[in-house]
Amino acid sequence: MKHIVIDLVNQALQTLPDLAEAAAKLSLESTVERTRDASHGDFASNVAMRLAKPARKSPREIATSIVEALGDNNQIVKVEIAGPGFINFHLSPSAFHSELEAILDSGTEYGRQAKKDAPKILLEFISANPTGPLHVGHGRHAAYGASVGNLLEAAGFSVHREYYVNDAGRQMDILGTSVWLRWLESNGVTAPFPTGGYRGDYIRDIVADIDTASLKAPKLAAVLDGLPADAPKGDADAFIDALTARAKELQGDEGFDHFRQQALESIRADIEDDLTEFGVVFDSWYSEQSLTKTRRIDDALDVLKKRDMLYQKDGATWFPATRFGDEKDRVVIRANGVKTYFASDIAYHFDKRERGFDQLIDILGADHHGYIERLQAGLDAMGYQGSDLEVELVQFVSLYRNGKKMQMSTRSGQFDTLRQLRAEVGNDAARFYYVMRSNDQHLDFDLDVATTQSNDNPVFYIQYAHARIARVFRKADESDISWNSDNGRRKLSMLATDQEKSLMSALSRFPEIIELAAKNRAPQTLVHYLRDLVSDFHSSYSAHKVLVDDADLRDARLTLYAAIKCVIANGLGILGVSAPEQM
Repeated sequence: MKHIVIDLVNQALQTLPDLAEAAAKLSLESTVERTRDASHGDFASNVAMRLAKPARKSPREIATSIVEALGDNNQIVKVEIAGPGFINFHLSPSAFHSELEAILDSGTEYGRQAKKDAPKILLEFISANPTGPLHVGHGRHAAYGASVGNLLEAAGFSVHREYYVNDAGRQMDILGTSVWLRWLESNGVTAPFPTGGYRGDYIRDIVADIDTASLKAPKLAAVLDGLPADAPKGDADAFIDALTARAKELQGDEGFDHFRQQALESIRADIEDDLTEFGVVFDSWYSEQSLTKTRRIDDALDVLKKRDMLYQKDGATWFPATRFGDEKDRVVIRANGVKTYFASDIAYHFDKRERGFDQLIDILGADHHGYIERLQAGLDAMGYQGSDLEVELVQFVSLYRNGKKMQMSTRSGQFDTLRQLRAEVGNDAARFYYVMRSNDQHLDFDLDVATTQSNDNPVFYIQYAHARIARVFRKADESDISWNSDNGRRKLSMLATDQEKSLMSALSRFPEIIELAAKNRAPQTLVHYLRDLVSDFHSSYSAHKVLVDDADLRDARLTLYAAIKCVIANGLGILGVSAPEQM
């Protein structure tokens, strides 16, 4: 409904040449907002104050000129100037009635904006190392990223969702070594399991599925001979690295790679299945290994070299990140010729832009805060804009069961997986609870509350409102009461109670909420809106009977209920939560 005011102000300005010229570079949309106090109207505009300096007139003088130039509009009942020059607009009941009809006419499309040609967005999220099942912390990344993607699409943007598979480097070697050791156990060769290995039962499940008919298990002495001590008496990292080298020596690079790749494929498939069941689907899964296989890292480094953005020091190749505000320069090729993770990160983001994406949004863990400046520096150095990359950080999750905090560690196996959480609380509660709080705040996930079927459980509270409305319509059918939608639209003026007016006003805000939540990457904004809308609904439901004898009033109220039901379903859908017809 904001557009009503924007269009009216724009039309008035076009009749005032001096003000129209001053407003040429002004976004009128940014000058109009909902009022916090209903006594000040429905919308207020500060356009007069924004034009005071370029027009060289006082705000009240400008406001007076605009108000006098406003044309007649049956959707506006009163316009007044307040304070230093605010213009307050009071909308007519018919404006809200028209919005109710727009909700019913648009259905599932209500709240969505027209498709935009640009920017083309690549949204990367989760990207957890494929070394084990997703845990509940990854679940927050999944729910947040999926909801942000849905919001951006609802706001009209083209969004490509991508999972970056970190399938190269040391952590994958450790995974391969962990699987190899469990395979040795299954063949009667039991070596001490390293402190730094992956201990979860899923490792044994992977071993059971690996084809190892062509591989021969070595003797225990050959495995352990000459290895350094493990923690606590020795160095855990040195021990696992030495054990990995021994595995490659005994099985050969090809044999060891068989363990590593089979483990990778098994875990990646499990992650994809888990996420699909969670309603989180990606358009592409991008392999870190492919950066080397396709020489994409070399391509990116060549671009940096041609732009004089690399230098040599101590036998290594460095990127001058400090030129772009980073705290120190970064090595991209070590003295031994091995390319660093940072080189892969530069190449990956270079490839994102080369694939034609205008805006890159990375959703990373809060511990990746230091990555932002260096990644933006890499884009700047290659001739792109560092501002092309936006990074949203997601804080950690603490899972509580029976008042006790759960411990989560992929390597030790002491963690609750996302799949276990979903089995316990359901997809809807998980998706909802993960986005209730801002992503930059820590989240305490209380299982006791999430599984409660009461008003204390916000997802139940909202879903129950949708089911309650569905029950009203079922009851009408069972009582042979027909809802005449056309008559209901004609009789919307009968919706005159304070609760009904409040509901119509709240419903009209839905498109603005979608736009705001998308702009701020803040699905919790939509969560809060739905909770407030449903609270107003439950109050109205308790105060005013719907299936009354007066057919006109009944049809009008059922029309309002149908609109509420539609908006609840649309909002929950963006959050990845179902809207049940009965509970």
